[in-house]
Amino acid sequence: MNTRRIAMTLCAAAAGAVLLVMLTGSTLAAEERFKLRELYPPEKIEQVLVSRERWRPWPKCGERSAWESLPAEVRKDLIATGQEYLGYQWPALPATLFLEFARNGNRSRYEGPHFARRSALKALVIAECVEGQGRFLDDIANGVWALCEESFWGVPAHVGAQKAGSGLPDCEEPIVDLFAAETSESLAWTSYLVGEQLDQISPLIRRRIALEIDRRILTPCLERDDFGWMGFRGGRVNNWNPWCNSNWLVSALLIEPNEPRRVAAVVKVVRSLDHFLDAYEDDGGCDEGPGYWSRAGASLYDCLELLHSASAGAIDVYDKPLIQQIGRYIYRVHIANRYFVNFADASARGGIPESLVYRYGKSIGDDKMMGFAAHFFAESGGMAQAFEGKPGYGIGRYLAAIFGAAELDGAEAKLPLVRDVWMDGIQVMAARDREGSTEGLYVAAKGGHNAESHNHNDVGNFIVYLDGTPIIIDIGVETYSRKTFSSQRYEIWTMQSAYHSLPTIDGVMQSPGRQFAARDVRYWADDAMARLALDIAGAYPDQAHLKSWARTITLNRGRDVTVTEDYTLSEPVGQITLSLMTPCRAEVRRPGLVVLSPVDTGESSASAQVLYDPGKLAATIEVIDVEDGRLRAVWPEKIARILLKADKPPLRDIWTLRIEPAKP
Repeated sequence: MNTRRIAMTLCAAAAGAVLLVMLTGSTLAAEERFKLRELYPPEKIEQVLVSRERWRPWPKCGERSAWESLPAEVRKDLIATGQEYLGYQWPALPATLFLEFARNGNRSRYEGPHFARRSALKALVIAECVEGQGRFLDDIANGVWALCEESFWGVPAHVGAQKAGSGLPDCEEPIVDLFAAETSESLAWTSYLVGEQLDQISPLIRRRIALEIDRRILTPCLERDDFGWMGFRGGRVNNWNPWCNSNWLVSALLIEPNEPRRVAAVVKVVRSLDHFLDAYEDDGGCDEGPGYWSRAGASLYDCLELLHSASAGAIDVYDKPLIQQIGRYIYRVHIANRYFVNFADASARGGIPESLVYRYGKSIGDDKMMGFAAHFFAESGGMAQAFEGKPGYGIGRYLAAIFGAAELDGAEAKLPLVRDVWMDGIQVMAARDREGSTEGLYVAAKGGHNAESHNHNDVGNFIVYLDGTPIIIDIGVETYSRKTFSSQRYEIWTMQSAYHSLPTIDGVMQSPGRQFAARDVRYWADDAMARLALDIAGAYPDQAHLKSWARTITLNRGRDVTVTEDYTLSEPVGQITLSLMTPCRAEVRRPGLVVLSPVDTGESSASAQVLYDPGKLAATIEVIDVEDGRLRAVWPEKIARILLKADKPPLRDIWTLRIEPAKP
């Protein structure tokens, strides 16, 4: 049996005979794991699925009482946002702009106007629904026509899946990527909400929407099983699976006129979603990080809500522990303010889809999740500012947010601020000094392996916060480029172990691949401490000459974070370097002491310090200019890399670092 799956083990602490609990996450009994396709086989889906004509997920534009009953401030903001797009000049998307990704790796210059088109359409459609006077219809018609005339609804970075490879899209081979599916969703909702009004302009508009959705999405998804996100050809799926499936599902439910084909689409979506659920451990942990949860676990919820609604509640798995754990992940990795545990490609700071998180929490009966969402909603200005100048794109979630705003605005806002988290499946721990408070120390660390989704080579990495402020960080990821998802991924510095809280041996860093993984992972927690112990030697190639590297990361509540490194080399090396990344000003105050000062308060107000043995390690500070826009949205213009170096280290040694609040 995998030792990580032992339900619970009590062990005596070395000092004081205090009992510690060795937590290995929430392992589900075999019978609690489930298959959607077994719970809801084709004959069951056919039986419970509401017909297209009868399915009314949201009020249509012509159902005036529902739209006119929205809170006045919501109506005002939605109409004002739509008015910004009256007479909108739909930006051009020429072939040469599309080709920039293939030519020089640039994604943003095409994606900017591509997404702007979708945001404009959503704002116009919703404004027309709210106002109901026909003022926005011509611009909606122009937007629909502009999108339908695009050769490819996706983005250049994804077109390489076609047989013709990267470059221009082959219109004879429709590829269903994230944003082709998203575009289909927006057009399907447009047809549903304002289709009858568009018929007054021309009945060909709705016919064109249906034609393009069928040609680009419905038929390819139904007839092909080789889109990687579906999971039918093997391999582990990621957020693409529920994200694409949610948009395909709503497109089929709203647009597909042939009921047997509509049922077949739902059946296939259900089968595909099983591959996503199969990829999750019982703890519900998202190895892609919290920034991707909104399109991983949250998109799964989109699918489950659509299935629940379109079956009049007959399809319901919200009582399943795995579904509940996948939802709870998002508040379990919250640190403070808008900071989250950001392993993998996630950003350290961001928001959440408040309405969706609230509804997910309500569906699974989790008051903490609901309070978490309500807090973020209130912090963002509540209902008074929820829709002010925020068109975004993707109409389905927007509808739920609009009609759920009043309930969310009145909900009790409370951050869970969970004291101890251990997700044994993805081997991530997090701990703070005390439950419900951001004061004091917070530490998160990971084991895992180096073939995780959106992987960084970061087995054994850890971060530390003090009073909700980042002290030792995971820098995150730069703006995506062609290099990001290519064979050159690990040439990018943010992906390399040397730029995480990890050792480098004679310049040798961790390697990518499933075989490069943590060993002997153990976790303990009690009222006095929380600890993760693991051997990270397996994450390094043979050239590192490591027999073992036992790392132990301990939060001593109310006191410090201690990191113990117990390594054994197979042969001598010239130098070992431990790296620590910090957004603070870092100063080697004296041998054995690095002082970290917040960048916004000056050198005199040190907030934390790192202590080490100067007889074994020497500290230097490297300053890195942060120039990338995605990183600059989170971190100051300069970050520091603390390098703790051991020259000609012994074959075996033990080092200890201590990170604590600075002494007066």
